[in-house]
Amino acid sequence: MAQQRFSVIYHIIGNNEAEVYQQAQDICVEQTVEYPYELLSAGFIKAEIVGKIESLRLLPDAKSYRLEISYAVETTAYELTQLLNVIFGNISLKPGILVDRLNLPDCLLEAFAGPRFGRDGLREILGVFHRPLLFAAIKPMGLSAEQLANIVYQCAVGGMDIIKDDHGLSNQIFAPFEERVRLCSEAVQRANRRTGRNSLYIPNVTGPIDKIMERSRFAKKVGAGGLLLTPGLIGLDTLRWLSQDPALALPIFSHPAFQGSYVINAAQGVGLSHYVIYGQLSRLAGADAVVYPNFGGRFSFSIAECQSIVAGTQDSMGHLKPIFPAPGGGMILERIPELMKFYGKEVLFLMGGGLFKPGRSLADNCKAFLALVEQASAGK
Repeated sequence: MAQQRFSVIYHIIGNNEAEVYQQAQDICVEQTVEYPYELLSAGFIKAEIVGKIESLRLLPDAKSYRLEISYAVETTAYELTQLLNVIFGNISLKPGILVDRLNLPDCLLEAFAGPRFGRDGLREILGVFHRPLLFAAIKPMGLSAEQLANIVYQCAVGGMDIIKDDHGLSNQIFAPFEERVRLCSEAVQRANRRTGRNSLYIPNVTGPIDKIMERSRFAKKVGAGGLLLTPGLIGLDTLRWLSQDPALALPIFSHPAFQGSYVINAAQGVGLSHYVIYGQLSRLAGADAVVYPNFGGRFSFSIAECQSIVAGTQDSMGHLKPIFPAPGGGMILERIPELMKFYGKEVLFLMGGGLFKPGRSLADNCKAFLALVEQASAGK
């Protein structure tokens, strides 16, 4: 045993400290031995394996308590799946518990490669260092592969740094995966030859587990610039697996679909905090950028929640690189100056439907997006 422990900060809803302390004791057992505590004899399991209550105090809202529980690092088997199991396995089935933050020692963090590129690596690939990165989503579902490739071309010519599949594009008959990825990759390469930039096309490789690696390798072969994955559908460890594959070595973009159930009730003290799932866990799994719904759009994330995501993408986590927050979900050009003040330079702005405004071409709308960001970055 390394004699080192990691800890989890939970928020627990309870009527009084005595009640919450009993809940805390239950968590210590449930998340480790899952065995009647009174039947454990004194010794190694009771002293080392069972979780330990490190602190408990009432939070300012006077309705919930901040609880810190530590666990032996060996309980994780140094695997992401088992780490998640210890953090929030069985107790995810119980009400009134929120995972607020993880405190992971270097000896545990070293088991994870984390983001291959991170913020600095993505900027190096793109050759863009002075402003936020611009991210476009191709849509709507139902277009042919040729039509989607034309959208990719216009976005790249218009100055978008990264152009991704909409997360709903998979292997549908109207735009089969291989045809779409080949044509879109060719389109962005053609645009790059015209502009002299290095825009990237990012296909969605989310799918059946036995198809994900095949799709990823095909994307790499035909010149895609990264991979879009939805860990809520395929699992965080699948993302980790792909991010560490040396034969792929592509930037990974994480999409939040199906993760809403983890965070939507966080304000009520249930689930996983935005800081944990979009920040800490995304980095542990190896994402280089994490997509999430921006405040003020068509989803319900608040300013405070978005601030916590940004913090999670950049707060110190040993050797793990900071990654890009990529706010999207109802983004429009008119909000760019406001959002620049909020996010600063280290952000990846994602716009989808907001680029398809009538009256101008898609390429012209992309150029307007780039001009707004350039002007705001220059302080004009």
